[in-house]
Amino acid sequence: MLNYLLKRLWYGFLVMIGIVVLIFCLFNILPGDPARMMLGQRADMASVEAINKDLGRDQPLIMQFANYANDLSPLSFHNYQNPDSYWYLDTLKYTSFLPVLKIGSTEVILKAPYLRRSYQSKREVSEVIREAFVPTAILAVSAMLFALVVGIALGALSAVYKDSWLDKSCLSISIFFMSLPSFFAAILAAWIFAFLLADYTGLNMVGSLYTVDDFGNGEYLSLKNLILPALTLGVRPLAMIIQLSRNSFLEEFGKDYIRTARAKGLSGNEVMWNHAFRNAMNPVVTAASGWFASLLAGAVFIEYVFDWKGLGIVIVDALEKYDFPVVMGVILFISVLLIIINLLTDVIYALLDPRIKLQ
Repeated sequence: MLNYLLKRLWYGFLVMIGIVVLIFCLFNILPGDPARMMLGQRADMASVEAINKDLGRDQPLIMQFANYANDLSPLSFHNYQNPDSYWYLDTLKYTSFLPVLKIGSTEVILKAPYLRRSYQSKREVSEVIREAFVPTAILAVSAMLFALVVGIALGALSAVYKDSWLDKSCLSISIFFMSLPSFFAAILAAWIFAFLLADYTGLNMVGSLYTVDDFGNGEYLSLKNLILPALTLGVRPLAMIIQLSRNSFLEEFGKDYIRTARAKGLSGNEVMWNHAFRNAMNPVVTAASGWFASLLAGAVFIEYVFDWKGLGIVIVDALEKYDFPVVMGVILFISVLLIIINLLTDVIYALLDPRIKLQ
């Protein structure tokens, strides 16, 4: 198991290197000038050049990449005694560090990865991500819990009552939800439940996890704003889990050990939960982990429609303002989450089914 984990961590590290190279190249060939976005379209060339120099965008592309990789690397080279040095960055103002080795006037230091500062707000990208990730994580976890609980229950009922009206209804619902685009589902849910039926539901069309009090008493937690975004975000994985759990239960019901358990006189509930359930959950867990990762990364449309202040709003706002460090930092953060979730999925997969040997 240890060798397997180390191998997967190494593969994840290689994937991260590829992602760093890809997003750096992508966001440095995009049209648009962040300096002009900061100064306005009427800015003179001298001011634009001064801003680009401050941002390090006046360097050759290969030098900019080396600079960016140096910021991200835990082991970094810095010459903070010489402001004109290539390795002089403002990293050390924002991260704690430990000197490891000194080569002339350049030091090798151990630090946390530095995602740089926002072009617009001048805040650390890591701070922006930390604030925005909590609402997105709460939204994604709520949506996934809804999809798992309801999806597994409906899938199990569909398998038990195969070819009944209940089974056909669940399959129809899952097909409808799977074919429904996320942005359209969000608009439709907001219009129906927060506009047409607002007097009965009491839900708002837009709103985030915290709401500003109308009487000037600061912010307060508003969990009702979570209902529509979570349900809307969870309907697509719900559709997948219904069909997957149904097929998985049906496959297990046809195996010899289930027939043996029934021949021993065990009740239907005992056969379902003590024997078939764990084995039937293997493909569900695998698929659900991928969906959960995609929920963290792909909640942009849902958050934008419901004005949920999470990573989706941050990405859209940063793209509109050419705030490249924020977008690049969010993509890197989500990539790390995907790698960690995939690794945990394999471990959970082995725990659910002892027959699987990870080598």
